[in-house]
Formats: sequence, structure tokens, C-alpha cells
Amino acid sequence: MPQLTLVLDGQQRLTSLLIGLKGVYTVKKKYKRYDNPDAWVKQKLYLDLLKDPRVEEENGEPGLRYGFRFAEKPPRDDAQHFWFKVGRILEFDDEDQFYEFRDAEREKLLDDVTKHGMAVFDRNLERLYRSVWKDDFISYYIEHDQDYDRVLDIFVRANEGGTKLSKSDLLLSTLTAKWGEVNAREEIFGFVNRLNNDLSRSNNLDKDFIMKSCLVLCDLPVQYKVENFNNKNLDLIQKNWKNIKAAIENAVNLINSFGIDRDTLTSANALIPIAYYLFKRPGTALLGTTPFDVRNAARIRSWLAMALLNNLFGGTSDNLLRDARTALNDHRSEEDYPTEAINEKAAATGRTSYFNEYAIENFLSITYGRQVTFLALSLLYDDNNWGIKPYQQDHIFPRALFKPKELGAAGLDSDR
Repeated sequence: MPQLTLVLDGQQRLTSLLIGLKGVYTVKKKYKRYDNPDAWVKQKLYLDLLKDPRVEEENGEPGLRYGFRFAEKPPRDDAQHFWFKVGRILEFDDEDQFYEFRDAEREKLLDDVTKHGMAVFDRNLERLYRSVWKDDFISYYIEHDQDYDRVLDIFVRANEGGTKLSKSDLLLSTLTAKWGEVNAREEIFGFVNRLNNDLSRSNNLDKDFIMKSCLVLCDLPVQYKVENFNNKNLDLIQKNWKNIKAAIENAVNLINSFGIDRDTLTSANALIPIAYYLFKRPGTALLGTTPFDVRNAARIRSWLAMALLNNLFGGTSDNLLRDARTALNDHRSEEDYPTEAINEKAAATGRTSYFNEYAIENFLSITYGRQVTFLALSLLYDDNNWGIKPYQQDHIFPRALFKPKELGAAGLDSDR
């Protein structure tokens, strides 16, 4: 196997440094329209040289040691604050010149600045100077393991303090390179946006769900690992991409017709077996009035509600997705969604989505306002079209009537 050499850069951090040292940070004023040129102001980065980094401020931002601040105009100095425009530190490539400047700036401090404040002033300004001009190091980490997934996991963890990146963000770059004329990033981002915002109900699906679905629907290894997105598998996903999108969108439209959306779908992975069932039956959406459509929509609605109520796909569900796919393939010659076969596979792993006495007891403990309350209530009715009918979750008896004052007015004593 050839040796891999991967370099994970720090582009965002370099950009942040350049903004602070040489650039500006543009922000919009409150209550101003975005299309108003006067709504936008350019701010430069300042450092409070009198803030002691060793003293943590009360109610301050965690992990923020130095007094950095973006401002449109230089902030006002006083006995507790002396603001220095960070970009000026680039003027002092000569050490003697810097110390002359430091001494001159110290003379500008107000008379009531303490000796401790002066020491903090010197220490902060010199620390900034040495960080920019003297310290010659780059923070780096060498990983000798040739496991691509491990390298990506390290990158995600190392980037935790910046813009959040997931494995799918990194995989999308690979897809874009392999898919040629099709920009995989734009294609998948656009598809996620359509699922979440352009269907009959709002949803909350993400890139990881799409990438995971691609593996399952194409009969590839289920684990969400980089090695499973090799060239051969990427070609297969691209070849089936149109049908993958259709199956996923049909699955989302179907559950939306049940009234299940971003507020009640507690596990996106529960959608994948439904999408797989539809993927293997191109053109099937189960939104019609034929006996087949009505029967299988009802079967899937009941199965999905039970799966979500029992948290069937909670935690790691790779094995369950693989087993569900096996059950769907084993019963592919049958028309109907194989609810019982999937439930049997789940039961073999110690999970359950059966409607039994234990499940009923758990459902009866569900309280008003929880995410799964609608799912439990919807099982009381055979109607599948909760997605196109307005509904409210409410109490049979108004809660207001059960306040102590109201109960007393109704003639009930406090004990009762």
C-alpha cells in the first residue's frame, strides 16, 4: 500500500489573523436594512493593553484571556483600559524601534494607572510583538497511522473551536473531485435545502443523512467511513444519484403526509429503510388512492411511529440499518412493506418496535408537549393525512380548571 501524506491546513485561522492584523471586519448595524449601504460599518481589531490575561473576568467569555475588541473608531482610554490597534505591531520589524515605541506609549498612560497596570501594559504589548515578529513556531500534529478516517476525526476535533465541520464536509470535497462536471457539494447542499424548506412541511435533515442514505440505498457497506466512499463506490452513487434523490424525497413527502416533520422526527435514520423500499420500486410514492398505496402507507405510518416511540434507531444503528436492508431484500418479491420481518431483525439485536403491553405502558407515561406526544396520539386514529389537516395537541379538560383556586371554587377541598 502506498504511503499517504496528508496536510490539513489552517485556512480559517490564517484568515482570522490577516483580518486582525491587516484587514477589517464588516458588520451590519441593528435595525438597518441589508440593502442600505449605511447599514454596514468596517471595524478594526484593538487590544486592551491594561487587561491582565491572568485574571478571569466575571461573566466574561470562557477561554477569552486577552482584551481583544473590534471597533469602528478607537475606543476611549481610561485608568482601566488602554486600546492599541493590533495592526500597528507590523510597523516594528526592528526590536530597538519597538522598545522606543513601547516606552513612548507608556508615557501616554493616565497618572492613576497603577504600577501593576504598567507591568501588564508592558507584558501584553511585548507578548503581541513577540508573537508576530519573534516566535517561530507552528502548532502541528503528526499522525503516522494510515487510517484515513482517523485523520479526518483528528481534523474535526482540532477544528472544534472554529466553524464546525463534519466528516461529510470533507467527503463532499472528494465527491466533487470524482464526479467531474457535477458539483457534488452544490448538488447535495441544494437537495438538503429542498428537503428542509420546499416540501409540504419543514424538515431538519442534513448532509450526513444524505451520505448515509447513499451507502444503504446502493447496497454498499453501511458504516459511515471514508474507505466506503472509494472511487468504485462513488461511481455507483453517481450513477444512481437521480433515483436516490427521488426515493429520499418520496420518503420525506410520505412521512410529511403523516404529519411527521422536523418537530416530531426524532431519528432521521428511521427514514432510510422507507427510502430503500421506495428506491427498489421506482415511481412508487404511496401518496395515491389505490389499495396498494393506501395499505402500505398505513403499514409504514404505523411502523415508523412505533420505531420512533421505541427509539429503535437511537444510538449506533449501523447494524440495524444493515439488517433492515436484508429484510427488505429478502421480501423484495412481495408487494407490501415487510414490517414484521424488519421487527424480527430488530428483536434479534435486543431492540423492539412491537406494539405490546410494555410499549403501551410506556406510551401512557408520555406527557403533554414532548416531541413524541404527537406520534403516540396519532396511533389512536386510522387517518394517515395528518400532514394536510390542521391539528392541535390539547387536554381533554383545560389545565386552567385544575388550579387550586378554580378547584376550590368548584367545591373541592384541598385534600381531594
